[in-house]
Amino acid sequence: MSASGGNGEAEFVDGVIESALRENASSVHFEYSGPSLVVQYRRGDRLAEITRLPSGRGSDVVRQIKNMANMEPADNGQSEIGRIIPDQKDLDAIIEVSVLQYQDKERIVLEFRKPADPGLSLDLPGLTDSIHALLVDALAEPKGIILVTGPEDSAKTNMMYALLEQLRGQKRHICTVENSPSRSLEGVVQMDISQQDIPDFSNGLRAILRQDPDVVMLGEIPDSDTADIAVRAAMDGCLILSAVPADNAVGAITRMQELQVDSFFLASSLRAVVAQRVVRQLCPHCAEPVQADGSLASLLGFDRGEIVYRETGCGKCGHSGFSGEIGVFEAVRVDETIRKIIAERGDESRIASLAFLKQPDLASAARKLVKQGKITAEDGIQISRMRHAMVID
Repeated sequence: MSASGGNGEAEFVDGVIESALRENASSVHFEYSGPSLVVQYRRGDRLAEITRLPSGRGSDVVRQIKNMANMEPADNGQSEIGRIIPDQKDLDAIIEVSVLQYQDKERIVLEFRKPADPGLSLDLPGLTDSIHALLVDALAEPKGIILVTGPEDSAKTNMMYALLEQLRGQKRHICTVENSPSRSLEGVVQMDISQQDIPDFSNGLRAILRQDPDVVMLGEIPDSDTADIAVRAAMDGCLILSAVPADNAVGAITRMQELQVDSFFLASSLRAVVAQRVVRQLCPHCAEPVQADGSLASLLGFDRGEIVYRETGCGKCGHSGFSGEIGVFEAVRVDETIRKIIAERGDESRIASLAFLKQPDLASAARKLVKQGKITAEDGIQISRMRHAMVID
């Protein structure tokens, strides 16, 4: 991987990258300022400090990273992007490098991307059998729209790729409209809108629809124009998979209405919505069972003294207490009753009460993972409170 092997800085950077990949970190952050260089790993929605170097050595490490990414020095205030392609066969990742200089500081972010993943499937960690079956059922329909939602860093794109994987090999013309695709999919036409003079999802979608596709994966629906085109294409015979920003599955339906999509058209075309979070997974080798105190139990809706688990740290998890990530999911399957509520612009609570009568919502899915010792009580509370706030509002 190193651009110039044999020096201490190259060995240090290589070691940081190898350790981050081994511990399933999604990115590494280097924050360089006068006194020091701070190195952090991202796992899910958390950054954890790994090490801190003195300023003199930190500047050499920053120079080494830029050398590995073939980047030229930038003026203050400028940002740069580059790429590191590891030469070790066991490091199956492309590393996107982003550098930003600001206020006499410099921040470098290394984000790991897999160039291809032929084994991608819908068997995602945390996805229940019932939601898996719901999504497979929705994918079996020849036309309509399936939405994926969640905040930033919730792996929405991974879910859309997993859904798309279910459809490959079915003699269907599959296309994607994406901003810098993170995976190369064999047999799929992938349009990269970042290569256009003016990146625009609506124009990219219009161009792809002229190719007579059966299935289109749309990276996101950012505006009313794109939303209208996507819904009309779904009604005309195309299966659309796309992401929208919302806190939960029912909120994604509201978001589409806020984008001025006709409620009747939305109700007629929408097949399913899946919402997700990505959470740090407790290390199965060292997670420690403890009794939940009164306030913790109350926030989770547990009985006082119920067993929950906390991180401790061991050699197998790099003493972090966590091992990889796990998803927390909820899904809405649009049936005739929910379709009628959408067409009438009914409120979110009515849809939620029907959608989660037999399916877990995000809060109940999070609480179950807490009881199973898969995630911490604190992470479970954070997700549960977000869902509760949505229902109250």
